[in-house]
Formats: sequence, C-alpha cells, structure tokens
Amino acid sequence: MNRLLLSLLTLLLFANYSSVAQQAKNPIIHADVPDIALIRVGDTYYMSSTTMHMSPGLPIMKSKDLVNWTMVSYAYDRLVDNDEMNLNNGKSTYGRGSWASSIRHHKGTYYVSTFAATSGKTHIYTTQDIERGPWKEISFSPSLHDHSLFFDDDGKAYMIYGNKELKLVELKDDLSGIKGGGVNQVIIKDSTQPSQAVGNSGLGEGSQLFKINGKYYLFNITWPSGGMRTVVIHRADRLTGPWEGKVALQDLGVAQGGLIDKPDGTWYAYLFRDFGAVGRIPYLVPVKWEDGWPVLGVNGKVPETLALPASKGLSPGIVASDEFNRTKNDRALPLVWQWNHNPENSLWSVTKRKGHLRLTTGRIDSSVLMARNTLTQRTFGPESSAITALDVSNLKDGDCAGLILLQKDFGWVGVKSENGTKSIVMVQGKGSKPTESQKVSLTQNVVYLKAECDFKQRADKAWFYYSLDGKSWTAIGSALQMSYTMPHFMGYRFGLFNYGTKTTGGFADFDYFRISDKISGR
Repeated sequence: MNRLLLSLLTLLLFANYSSVAQQAKNPIIHADVPDIALIRVGDTYYMSSTTMHMSPGLPIMKSKDLVNWTMVSYAYDRLVDNDEMNLNNGKSTYGRGSWASSIRHHKGTYYVSTFAATSGKTHIYTTQDIERGPWKEISFSPSLHDHSLFFDDDGKAYMIYGNKELKLVELKDDLSGIKGGGVNQVIIKDSTQPSQAVGNSGLGEGSQLFKINGKYYLFNITWPSGGMRTVVIHRADRLTGPWEGKVALQDLGVAQGGLIDKPDGTWYAYLFRDFGAVGRIPYLVPVKWEDGWPVLGVNGKVPETLALPASKGLSPGIVASDEFNRTKNDRALPLVWQWNHNPENSLWSVTKRKGHLRLTTGRIDSSVLMARNTLTQRTFGPESSAITALDVSNLKDGDCAGLILLQKDFGWVGVKSENGTKSIVMVQGKGSKPTESQKVSLTQNVVYLKAECDFKQRADKAWFYYSLDGKSWTAIGSALQMSYTMPHFMGYRFGLFNYGTKTTGGFADFDYFRISDKISGR
C-alpha cells in the first residue's frame, strides 16, 4: 500500500511539474521588442514594434498563442531617404528613426502607423494582406508623438497623442492629415495625475486606445520620481471625455502597452520592461474585469508563469542562424535581419559568391558606427552567442571587417588590414575614441569569430573570441561592459560589417552566421 501511495504521489508531482514546465513564462520575449502594439483577427494575433534606425522597419510579427512569435513582414523598406538615415555627411539617426507604432484592422484593411523625428512626419502604412503586402504609405506633418490610431464605430478616424497633455485629433477620411474643422482638443491635461501620490512624473505618454463594451479605455505610461514605470488607465463614455483615471499596475517597471483578448474571452495586458543592455522586453499580464475597469496582474503583481503554451524559443521566429545559402525563390535576406540605417544595395550580395554574404566598401569611414551596410540581428537573453566565418583575402589596405556587438558602447572582433599585413583585433567603443584591446597577427585568409553575451540578472557582460580552425577558440581583448544608452535607445545587436578607412572596393565574405542560447563565459 505504501509503495502504491508513493507511486501515486510521484505521478501527481510529475504531472504538476509537467504542467508548470509547459506554461509560458515572463518575459514572453527576452529580446529588444519595445513599444509593442497588438491586434487579434480571428484566432491570429499580429504585433508591431519599434526598430528605430533599422531598415527595413516597423516589423510585423504573428502568433497563434500570444507566446510564440514569427516575423512575417515589415511595413516599410525605408522610412525616408535623407542624410541621417543614409549615414551621409557625418549625420546619423541613432535613437530616432521610427518610434512607437499603432496597429489596427478596420473593414478588411490593416493599418500600422508610426511617427519620426527623422522625417518630421506621421506615417500610416496600409495593406489588405498583412503577411505578404504590398504596403502603401500615407504621411503628413506634424509628427504626432506616441499616437494611437483609432477608428470609432461610425468609421471616423482619430489619433490621441502627446506627453502628459494628451490631445485628440480627427483625421481626414483618406488619413492624409488632420481634418480641418474636425475634433481637435485636449482631452486629458495631465495623464500622470493618478500616479502623483508616489511622486511627480515628467512622463505621461505611450497612448493606446481601446473601445470595449461601449466604453473607451486609454493606456499610458508614467514614471513617478523615486518610483518605477507605471501603467495608468483612463476611461470615458465619450471619446471627447470627460475621462477618469487610475493607477493600474506598479510592479517590476513593467509598463506601456494595452489590452488583448483571446477567442475564449480571457484578457491580457501586453507591456514591456526596461531590462538593461538586452533592451526592452515584452511581458504578458493577466487581466480580469471589475466594475468596468481592467484589473492587471495577480494580486497587483506580474506573474512569472502564465496559463498559455510554453515558448518554443526565439529561433527562428525573432532571430535565426543563416548559412547564406539561397535558392531561386528565397528572400535575399530572411526577415530576422535588419540593416543599421539604410543600406547601399549595390554594395552587398548573397549571390556573388554562393553560400556567402559579401560586403563591399564604397566609401571611406572613420568609425564602424558611421559605416553603411552593417547587417544586424537582435541579441537575446538570458544568454546568447554568435559565430561567423570570415574570408578576408579581398580586404584592401585600411579595411576593417568582423563581428560587432552594436550600441554606443560597442565592441567588436575582426580583421584589420594595414600596411600589407592583416591582424585579428578586438576593439571597444567606450569613451570618445575606440581603443584596440588586443591585436594578433593573422597569416591565413579565413578566420572564425565569436561574441558571447551574458544578460542574466543584468550582468550585461560580453566576451570576444577568435579561432583559426573553427574548433579551438581563443579569447581576445577585455570583457565589454554593455550599457543601454539613450543615444542609441536600442538593445545590443549582433552585426556583420566591413568598412574602409583608406580606399574603396575591398570586400569581405561571411560564410555563415550561427547563434546559440549558450555561452562558455570566462
């Protein structure tokens, strides 16, 4: 009998463990996917996000369960062609580009909008097929900060936007601008007011608007001094107000986002958290309704586990390895890749040498941060690494090519060609001038490079390695203390680059890019 009871107890414990193991865990995505906006169309969810200065931009991701996401599209290939986005004449748009987006589905058309200091405009992109396109663009001035696009029941289109003082404007029927003579008024004078009991906030933005059971609900973020990022919700019976507000969540700094429902009638808030060098990472928080208000969290807290399917991992949905082999019908670059600013398309190829990415220099640059055609993917937590094989036989004097961890305080390992010799170098970009931490002579044409990231508990450490055979790795340089900086406003990215400092026309061939969620550390 005792053995039978023990067996039953073991089975129950295993079943309970299996149930917990199969649950989703927060964060839903441990990578830089900030300013998220979600819609559900039938049983499918679509999410848009911010990608700042990257091209293509305004990514669209798809999920069937709110947990496992796959890239399906970008709303634009280029936000704008100007010196800032093209890294010309010493200009850049780090930390700007396109910011918080809004996504809608209205009468069979998908709408994704954003705003940009880089262009000075509000941009609206539309399509009938969100996964395949094509996309059409409408843009107008001014740039409406952190706006929420909204179609009311009568078909009229509006935007709510602003910081602290929130304004409602009616749009023209064709969405080409603010409607003259239409609704144009301040609806909330101080969106931070509900959270002032714990400190004044200079931040009252990130508007996302919803209409549920005849009432309007507006989500915003505040950040009270001495406190944390906080969710504030206002509600009203009419779009023009009056609005009443309350603090909806203060836990772990998880804030900014909105509401999404499942087909079974359950609700979640989608939000994100600033989490150091990996970036701003998405969370889901259960929602129940009380007295006409959405109540966020479990006893006011963000839960670690959720009653949703377990994550299958980020790859190949958000990040992926790439062997650079292409068939006739393949995309030139999978959607997980983005260029740092606008690329010069004539200077890169995945076809000139089969199974390789070729990056060719086309001008002289003084810094990797100003070099065009750096191809990037997100880093991810809690740990991640990337390796590449690089053929440097066609570098010209002054060329630098390699693997970078891209942010203002960057680090890279690669090859520098100078005075007829080649060297493996590790370079750190902290401070006003990049510094070489170590240099090793290179006498062969192919070298293997690796970067490892430790984001556990915000350690934010990175290390670099090289190999001459792809098997035995040697550490190079010093550890990089990664730092999320406002000038770049983005989590660290893995990047492949080649730039010239003396002449043009040299090229680097990358044989593959392989990622892992494991690191060796030092």
